[in-house]
Amino acid sequence: MESHLQLHVVMLPWFAFGHMIPFFLLSVVLAKAGIRASFISTRKNIQRLPRVPSNLEHLLKFVEFQLPAVDGLPEGAEATIDIAMDQIQYLKVSYDRLSEQFKNFISNEAPQVIIQDFAPHWTVDIAREFGVRQIMFSIFSSVFWAFFGPLEYLVEGEGLREHWPSAESLTTLHKWVDFPSTVVIRMHEAKDFFAGAFGQNASGFTDVERLALVVGGCEAVAVRSCRELEGEYLDLLEKLYRKPVIPIGLLPPAPPPCGKRENTGGDEDKIFKWLDGQNVKSVMFAAFGSEVKLSKDQVHEIAYGLELSKLPFLWALRKPTWALNDDDESILPPGFLSRTASVGMVHMGWAPQWGILAHPSIGGFLCHCGWGSIVENLQHGHVFVVLPLIIDQGLNARFLVEKGLAVEVERNLSDGSFKGEDVAKASRKGMVEKEGESIRVRANEMKSMFVKDDYYIDAFVGYLKRDLVVKKDISPP
Repeated sequence: MESHLQLHVVMLPWFAFGHMIPFFLLSVVLAKAGIRASFISTRKNIQRLPRVPSNLEHLLKFVEFQLPAVDGLPEGAEATIDIAMDQIQYLKVSYDRLSEQFKNFISNEAPQVIIQDFAPHWTVDIAREFGVRQIMFSIFSSVFWAFFGPLEYLVEGEGLREHWPSAESLTTLHKWVDFPSTVVIRMHEAKDFFAGAFGQNASGFTDVERLALVVGGCEAVAVRSCRELEGEYLDLLEKLYRKPVIPIGLLPPAPPPCGKRENTGGDEDKIFKWLDGQNVKSVMFAAFGSEVKLSKDQVHEIAYGLELSKLPFLWALRKPTWALNDDDESILPPGFLSRTASVGMVHMGWAPQWGILAHPSIGGFLCHCGWGSIVENLQHGHVFVVLPLIIDQGLNARFLVEKGLAVEVERNLSDGSFKGEDVAKASRKGMVEKEGESIRVRANEMKSMFVKDDYYIDAFVGYLKRDLVVKKDISPP
């Protein structure tokens, strides 16, 4: 009987926490469904990931791989958060050298399915050799991948040269998007975006080549999304890839038991005590993710914007690399902390973002528009004020604006710079001004999407157990 079968999946994310965390959340969900999951990463990364729930330890296991040393990659760097943007190419070189360890693991453990990121193109030959099915799990939106078009346009050839000849080609909507859309890259984003996606790097593979190879070898693509949010883009992606594209829901982090917060006695308690003293829906929460590295000018203009908005604010600010040896106050504009002490709070370092967004005093989210942060905020129904900075964030920002969920901070079109006045204007429109009322209403309505998350997960689990893995005897571990 199918209920007696034990399915074993291998989870292989790219080594960025914006990727590893969603892979971990999916692993937990699969383990809850009785699926055995082996999560592959490095020792340092595993130590920084959440702990496996005790009731799932028999099903969900971390598997430690040794990341090879390579020239250009700092010692001890095992994730993108540990390095500068220009060093990520060397992490890719090291990551690609995991292929032999991965092959040995597949040979010894004989899993039925590999659920993997877009980056490890080398899994395709290994999976074929051992008869293992593959699914690419996208932690990016379907908007992002659909923007690139058919896979054949992403590898060296006439299609690539015709459709993606230069950075400027990113700034117009291409013919394969067959419905009205304003989701394009802005000129100030185009150069870095083009270099990141299409540019050569030390690994010898562009990111879009990795995508094309992986999707080409997979049975299906699973997307952290839902039809209520991205229906037309999910359909478009399936048409472009000519294989199943499966929304698995938004995978929101589970709330603490009974809605309680853990009292640590540290800075986190100070955050929540401060929030407890604010009015309902009055506070702008500002945070820009683990991968964004803000410049000094950007930090200062965001600070001026929060001050000029005259809104209560909580800012979770990771200490910038240019100020690692500076005291916290000197990172911000002179006098900023004293001038805003009565209305705002700056928390330097990691902050419990989900718990903050869940607090009733939060009314808006000033953010970078990473897909994971979007998902967390949608769950709580706050308006977005968006300031996209890298990778997929510009496309995500335009998508949210198109959906009537966000206000985007105005930028200089040539260099992407912004002023505090721009941040303040967008913040006030989103939070308090009449012009933004429809956005606030629409954002609040989006909370209802999450009631169907179990439906999406159940459908995906059913696909794994019934459709992907042909019914056959699978020996228990």
